[in-house]
Amino acid sequence: MDGRPRVPEQRRAGSTAGTEAAPLRFGVLGPVRAWRGEEALSTGSPQQRALLAALLLRGGRTATAAELIDALWGSEPPSQALAAVRTYASRLRKILDPGALISESGGYAVRGLGEGALDAAVAQGLATQAEKARGAGDLSQARALLNRALALWDGEPLAGVPGPYAEGQRARLEEWRLGLLEARLDMDLEQGCHAEAVSELTALTAAHPLRERLRELLMLALYRSGRQAEALAVYADTRRLLDEELGVDPRPGLRELQQRILRADPALAEPSAPVAEPAAASVRPAQLPASVPDFTGRAAFVSELSEVLSSASETEGRVMAVSALAGIGGVGKTTLAVHVAHRARTAFPDGQLYVDLQGAGPRPAEPETVLGSFLRALGTAEGAIPDSLAERAALYRSVLDGRRVLVLLDNAKDAAQVRPLLPGTEGCAALVTSRVRMLDLAGAHLVDLDVMSPDEALCLFTRIVGEERVAAEREAALDVVAACGFLPLAIRIAASRLAARRTWTVSVLAAKLADERRRLDELQAGDLAVKATFELGYGQLEPAQARAFRLLGLADGPDLSLTAAAAVLDLPADDTEDLLESLVDTSLLESAAPGRYRFHDLVRLYARSCAERDEQPPSEREAALSRLLDFYLATAAGVYAIERPGDRLVDHREATAYPGLTFDDRHQARDWLYAEATTLLACVRQSTAPGRLRRAVDLLWAAIDLTESGANSREYEATGASIRAAARAAADRHAEARALVTLANAHHLTGRFELADEEACEALRLADLTGDPLPCCWASNMLGIIALYQGRFEDGERHLTRAIDSFRSCGDRPGEASALCNLSRIRLAMGHTRSAVALAQQGTDMYDDMGHALKGANGRYALGLALTQCGRYEQAAERLDEALSVFRDSRQRLWEGMALFRLAELALAAGRPAQAATDAETALALLRQVGGDWRRGNVLTVLGRALTGIGQPGRAQVCWQEALEIFDALKAAEAEEVRSLLQPCALA
Repeated sequence: MDGRPRVPEQRRAGSTAGTEAAPLRFGVLGPVRAWRGEEALSTGSPQQRALLAALLLRGGRTATAAELIDALWGSEPPSQALAAVRTYASRLRKILDPGALISESGGYAVRGLGEGALDAAVAQGLATQAEKARGAGDLSQARALLNRALALWDGEPLAGVPGPYAEGQRARLEEWRLGLLEARLDMDLEQGCHAEAVSELTALTAAHPLRERLRELLMLALYRSGRQAEALAVYADTRRLLDEELGVDPRPGLRELQQRILRADPALAEPSAPVAEPAAASVRPAQLPASVPDFTGRAAFVSELSEVLSSASETEGRVMAVSALAGIGGVGKTTLAVHVAHRARTAFPDGQLYVDLQGAGPRPAEPETVLGSFLRALGTAEGAIPDSLAERAALYRSVLDGRRVLVLLDNAKDAAQVRPLLPGTEGCAALVTSRVRMLDLAGAHLVDLDVMSPDEALCLFTRIVGEERVAAEREAALDVVAACGFLPLAIRIAASRLAARRTWTVSVLAAKLADERRRLDELQAGDLAVKATFELGYGQLEPAQARAFRLLGLADGPDLSLTAAAAVLDLPADDTEDLLESLVDTSLLESAAPGRYRFHDLVRLYARSCAERDEQPPSEREAALSRLLDFYLATAAGVYAIERPGDRLVDHREATAYPGLTFDDRHQARDWLYAEATTLLACVRQSTAPGRLRRAVDLLWAAIDLTESGANSREYEATGASIRAAARAAADRHAEARALVTLANAHHLTGRFELADEEACEALRLADLTGDPLPCCWASNMLGIIALYQGRFEDGERHLTRAIDSFRSCGDRPGEASALCNLSRIRLAMGHTRSAVALAQQGTDMYDDMGHALKGANGRYALGLALTQCGRYEQAAERLDEALSVFRDSRQRLWEGMALFRLAELALAAGRPAQAATDAETALALLRQVGGDWRRGNVLTVLGRALTGIGQPGRAQVCWQEALEIFDALKAAEAEEVRSLLQPCALA
C-alpha cells in the first residue's frame, strides 16, 4: 500500500479552503492509521494505536478509564495502567485536531469528526446502501456498492494492535467482511457470473474450509458452469470435513442444494430471485435500426403484424409470437419489420434486440455468435456466457423469462438458423425476415410480402422527390415507378438520385429508365428483379463512382476499411473516402462504422457481375485484388516485424508493389491485426490464383499471432488448409511448404500433435527440395517442440539442434532464441536442469537484446519452467508473472492460460495449494476455446492435485476423471499418471 487513505476526503463543517487545516481521517480496516488531508500522521506505539482504535470504534461514545484498561490489557493490566492510558491520550491530543479527543466523566471520547472520516463507517454506509439497492431489485448497483465497501479493507483489520478488545474487533470485522463478500458473490450468481465466481470461491473455501455458505455458493457456481460432478464432489468433501473437524452434518440448506443438483432441478439453472433480477431494469437493449421517416403504405401488413405482436404482449398465457416475413430482395421486408417493431416498442418495455443474420451471403451468421451478442446486450457478463449453442440458447431463454422483449431477426437463411434465437416464453415476440418462406418454422405467422401497389409506389416516390416536382409530371412519375417494378428499394434509389439532382426533371429520369439497356429484364422472380433495381442506381453513377462500386465488390470479407478500399482503388485515402461516402448516399454501400464500409450481400453480387461485364481492361480486376493483397501483406509484415525485430520472414517474403500502413508502437500494430483478422483471412482464401498464391501464404504466416488469440484460431486453421490445398493443386512446393508450417503451428497449438508432426515433416521435406531456408528452420523447431509433447526427447534434441544451426546459418537471431528456449524444455524433461536454465536464460537474453516483448515473454515462460524444476520458486514466479503480463497485454489467450497453468504448478510445488487452485481455475477458463483438449487435460490434472491439497478430494477426483477421459481419447501418455492418481480413490 502507498499509505494513502481509502476513505473519501471530507471537509469539516464551517471550514474554508485556505483558512483551516485539512480534515482528519482514520483507518481501522487494516493497520490503525490517521491522516490530515493527504498527510499521514504518526499514531504512536501499538498500545497507543489500541487506545485510538477503541475510541474510534465506539462511534463517539465515551469509554471510561476502566473500560480502556480492560480493552488494552484485559485481566492482567500493569501497575501503572491508568497513567499509561492518560499518557497515550495526551500524545494523541497533540497529533489530532483540537477538540477531537475529549475527556469526559473520567473517560475519553473521539468527537467532531466529519462524515466519512472513519473507513469502517464508510463501509457500513455503503453496505446499507447496497442492501437498499438489492431490495429495490437493482443488483448491479448493489454489487458496485459492496465492491466499494470491500475495497476499503487493507489486509488484516487492526493489524498489529494488541489487547483483547482489538482481538475481538478483528474477528468481528473479518466476519463482517466475509458476510459482505458472500452477499456480493450471491448477487454475482444471481446475475449469471458463475464462471468468474468459481475461481474466487475455490480460493475462499480453501482459506475458510468450514464456512458452509461459501461451499454452497461454490456448488451452485460449479453447477451453473456445467460442472455438476464437481459440485457434488464439493458437498462430499464438505460433509467429510465437518464430520472430521466438528462431528456435525452439513446444514439443511447445503443438503437441500445437493438433492436439487442430483434431481437436476431446472430452477437451479436460473437466478435464485428472478423477480429481483436487475439486469432487465439496468440493461434494456434498444437495438432497432432507425425507421425511415418516409415509410409509405403497407397499411394492411402493418395492421396484421401489429395485431400479432400485441397478442403476445397482452394475452395472458399466450406462447411467444413469431411472425416471418418472406419476399424477394429489395421488396422492403426489413423496412416493414423495423417500422412495425418501432410501433410495438411500448408493448415490449424490457427491450428490443436486432441482428442481421446475413442469410443471403456465403457465411451466414452462426446462431451461437448471435446468442453471445444478445446475452451481452441483456447484461450477461462475458465470462458467464457458455460455449455450446445448446447452453447459450438455454441461458438466453432463461434470461428472457419474465421479460417482455421483441427480437427482430433480419435476413435469415432458414428456419434452422432462427430456431435457437427464438425467446420461447410468453410475453416475448420475434419478427423474422428472409427470402424464403419458413414453412418449417413451427407456429410461425407467415407473411408473404409482395411489391407495392402503384399508388403506394407513387406515394413513396413523391415523399422522397417532393410534391411539387411530381405533381408537375405525374405521368412521368408513374412511368418511373412502373420501370422500377414497384420494388421499394428500386424506387428509393431512383428517387434519391433525382432528389439530389435539381437540374433533372422527372421526365429525364423516366426516359433513362425506358431504355431497357439500363435495366435487367425480370426473367424470373428473385435475384433478377433485385438486379434490375441495382442496375438503375449503378447506371446513374459517375464514372469514378461506378469504378469504385465494381472493384470494391470484388473483395471477400464482411467489410473493408477505408485504407484497404484505397488500395483496391489505387487512390489516396481522401479521394477514396469521398467516393465511398457518395456511394453510401445512393444506398449502394453501407457505412458499417466510421472508416469501415460494406455491401449488402445482393449488392456485392451485383457489383461483381458489373465488374465482369464492364471493367476494362479485364486485367484491372486482378490488379485490384493484387493491390489489396499487397496492402494486407505489407501491413501484416510490418506488424510481424514490430513484434519480432530481426525475424527473417520480413526479408524472405514475397515482394509487394503496393505499400502498407506503418505504426508507432506494437499496441497500434496489434490492434490493427485483430481488427482486420476476418477480412485479412478472407483475402488469403481469395488469393489462390498462381500470381497471388505465394503472397497469400506469406500473409498467412505474417498473421500467425491470430492462432494464439483464441478469437480467430479456427478461421486461421481453415484458411491454412485451403491455401495448402491450392498450393498442392498448383504444384507449388515453395508455397506448400510455407502453408504447411502455418498449419503445423495451428495444429500443435490445439494439441493435435500427430497431425502437426506429419505436416512439419512434409514442410521440411519440401523446403529441402526448394532450398527455402525459413520452412527448414521453423519446421525443425516445431518438430522439436512436438517431440517434447510426445515424450520423444532424443528426437526433439536432434530437431532443435538442427533448427539452431539453420537459424544461425540464415542470421535469424529471434528464431535461434526460440529454438534455444525449446531446447531448454527438452533438457529439462531429460533431467538436465542446469543446462535447461542456461539455455532458457540465453534465449531470453537474446530476445531482450533485440527488444522482443512478446517473444521475450515466451523466453521467460521457458525460464520460469526451468527455475521451478530447480526449486528456485521465487525467481520462477517472477519470470512467469512477467510473461503473464505481456501475454495478457498482447491478447494471447493461449499463452496467458498456459502461464497461469505453470504458476499453478509452481504454487503446488511450493506448498501453496489454494493459490494453485485459483491459478488453475483461471487457466481452465481461458483455455476452453483455445489450446485443445490435451492442454486442458493437463490443467485439470494440476487442479485436481491443488484441490486435494485444500481438502476437496471429491472434486479433485472429478477433475482427474475428466482429464483421464481426455487423455484416453487422445491416446496420450499422461493417461497413466492420471490413472495412478485415481487409483487410491478407486480402492477406497
